[in-house]
Amino acid sequence: MSGSIEDVARALGPLARRDVALGPLTTYRVGGPAALYVEARGLADLEAVRAALRVGEVPVLVVGKGSNMLVADAGFEGLALRLAPSEPSEFLSFEVRDDPGRPGGRLVRAGAALGLPVLARRAVEAGARGLEWAVGVPGSVGGALAMNAGGHGSDVAASLRRYAWMDLASGAGGEDGLERLAPSYRHSSIRDAQVVLWAELAASSGDPAAGRDEIAEIVRWRREHQPGGSNAGSVFANPEGTSAGALIEEVGCRGMRLGSAVVSPKHANFIQADDGGSADDVWRLIHRVAATVAEAKGVRLRTEVRLIGFKEPPP
Repeated sequence: MSGSIEDVARALGPLARRDVALGPLTTYRVGGPAALYVEARGLADLEAVRAALRVGEVPVLVVGKGSNMLVADAGFEGLALRLAPSEPSEFLSFEVRDDPGRPGGRLVRAGAALGLPVLARRAVEAGARGLEWAVGVPGSVGGALAMNAGGHGSDVAASLRRYAWMDLASGAGGEDGLERLAPSYRHSSIRDAQVVLWAELAASSGDPAAGRDEIAEIVRWRREHQPGGSNAGSVFANPEGTSAGALIEEVGCRGMRLGSAVVSPKHANFIQADDGGSADDVWRLIHRVAATVAEAKGVRLRTEVRLIGFKEPPP
């Protein structure tokens, strides 16, 4: 480890663990360890991390639920932070209240570690409609803001009113709205060392039974059209006017295998990892698929997956 990592480790004391495998914390289930790992259960833990980072300057990675992340087999040479996804945790809060500015409107405020499927179901049961799409996204509330996650005709930007955040590498942070988030397709202004604390989302009053039916239909559609197993959802963003999956299928990459990674036979924009497989195999297959599409179609696909710890493109 570098001197900076050692300095940060000493400053954090028992709050930090060394060489924690990140693969099991992602939906790919493959990948190497973080040099340091902290699971924060409250603001006091985040403040301790921020203070430690003043002692030693190291890269920071906020993990979330790892549903859009691939970590290299070599791991991450920095500090990985996750907001605790189980109690006790200050980041699992959930509240629904009336919106005084909109007749029939509701406001849903959720902690950043809360899973989006849980958010969708709790909102429906509380009579708040409009967030059902979130049941199909396996990430957290904080991760959803970081990448403007969405699906089934909507995204976070469509309903976000306010959010709280903290920059672990500086003194910045506070409460802001959609303008500062600056969302675009699967992208926002949130950077690696910035942590979302909570988000407030707009919803509408509605019948819980109808919301349950909509959620059930979304779940049914996903099971029918998308593969299970170890993957991170759609690998590539859709180019304007077409779908990445269609392009990949047209160039014959459906079912393509490289080592322990395979392009899903069920949906060509999903790349799956075998149990006990290699993150580097997935990474190489991502590049091979993109290169095949570029050569055959003249279209450069952009990956939606966060690639962590990879040094340079594979040969």
